Amino acid sequence: MSRLVQCVLLKREAPGLDRAPYPGELGQRIYEQVSKEAWSRWITHQTMLMNEYRLTPVEPKARKFLEAEMEKFFFGPGSKAPEGFKPPAS
Repeated sequence: MSRLVQCVLLKREAPGLDRAPYPGELGQRIYEQVSKEAWSRWITHQTMLMNEYRLTPVEPKARKFLEAEMEKFFFGPGSKAPEGFKPPAS
């Protein structure tokens, strides 16, 4: 049986993550308050940010930016796409 959390993004109870996906306090908050579905949405959004801003995750500045966007995505006003971003046509 999977662990259920009251997801801050989905605003409903949903299956939670199996472990903290990120180190530290932010990772613990995500583990306790973010569902697997919401985490999957973040991964998609993060990939878009990395591609659009041409970020390299090994660079400390890029990691700091992504961490701040992750916090906004889940616990703040939300993380926005870059100005002029057009999602690929399906």
